[in-house]
Amino acid sequence: MTTLPEGFTILAIETSCDETAAAVVRGGRTILSNVVASQMDMHSRYGGVVPEVASRQHIISLVPVVREALAALPGGWADIHAVAATHGPGLSGALLTGLNAAKAIAWQRGLPFVGVNHLESHIYASWLDVDDGVTKQPGDKVTDLTPSPRHPLTPSPPHLVTPSPPHLVTPSPPEFPLVALVVSGGHTLLALLRGHGDYTILGQTRDDAVGEAFDKVARILGLGYPGGPAIQQVAQSAQPPVGVLPRAWLRDSYDFSFSGLKTAVLHKVQERQDRQDRLPKVDVKAKAGRPVLGSQPPPVPSPPPPLDAAWVAQMAYAFQESVVDVLSTKTVDAARQHGATAIILAGGVAANTRLRSELSRRAAVPVRFPPIALCTDNAAMVAAAAFYRFAAGAQSGWDLDVTPNLKLGMS
Repeated sequence: MTTLPEGFTILAIETSCDETAAAVVRGGRTILSNVVASQMDMHSRYGGVVPEVASRQHIISLVPVVREALAALPGGWADIHAVAATHGPGLSGALLTGLNAAKAIAWQRGLPFVGVNHLESHIYASWLDVDDGVTKQPGDKVTDLTPSPRHPLTPSPPHLVTPSPPHLVTPSPPEFPLVALVVSGGHTLLALLRGHGDYTILGQTRDDAVGEAFDKVARILGLGYPGGPAIQQVAQSAQPPVGVLPRAWLRDSYDFSFSGLKTAVLHKVQERQDRQDRLPKVDVKAKAGRPVLGSQPPPVPSPPPPLDAAWVAQMAYAFQESVVDVLSTKTVDAARQHGATAIILAGGVAANTRLRSELSRRAAVPVRFPPIALCTDNAAMVAAAAFYRFAAGAQSGWDLDVTPNLKLGMS
């Protein structure tokens, strides 16, 4: 591992799913710009991400997003020393857009280029120089991690998120060995990090990713998309929360399973609707004295009765508690067994405040997690991961292709 100059500045591009992102990061930690064009409103009408729509939108958004990111540099392109982009895992069409754009930029400007693993990028979000609650020590009171006025992360212009320049307070980077819990819409895994690029998978999901389970359960409960924020918000109003849902512990393993939990919620909903459907109903036509003809068409099945809001809140609470309990227990056990100096919480589901709070409460070592705006897909985390790849002497060839099923620890 070589030592790169402090001013080594990377332009990174991220298009693995439905966010078009570009960032400029200096020294692997200092965010100069981090611009994200979200497609969430576009995909919410479908209840999930439509790959073809996402790819087309990346093509439309990429140029203005890169320009916005470069606007933070007084020297523009002259201040960029290298280019990086996500090449997997993710949606193949979406990945192709960002990867080919980054390779074209690097080739045209004669800059070194490296492809980055998306999962690795989420972990490296904890290396970025952000002091808004980035580290919680054991026993610390968990504070609100929403962006502060000193560090605004509000959209400007619409759908573009640009963090402010560097801060005065610089938390130290994590020290190895570390245990990382990566939780997102497509991935759930525990990994042991012994050094930069040195990963061992301790456990992963055997079926649904945790973010996928949140989305499916939110759909079952009629809460819409995306499911994570919707369930978290509704669960907070559960008064009083009653009942528990099963936990798939998978003993003697750090693996996870959420398919059974999702099915348990579905059965609870069906039982609730069946019970409501059996309530006596008034036959309006019969009461009005309307004649019943001898040959009537078969009755159209009526939609299931709506679920009452209080019961939905209780079910959302029970589901979230089941997920948080399993994730926290296994992560804390893994950190203890492997002598980790800290736990890194990464990925889109790392924005869940209940998971942050409970993991911090249980852990005997510090729990590090980025601000909520850096949990979801962004390009600053790609630049942070790329910095340590360049420091290790890694560069990618122009023939680098996308790898939709890329695993952590693979180039």
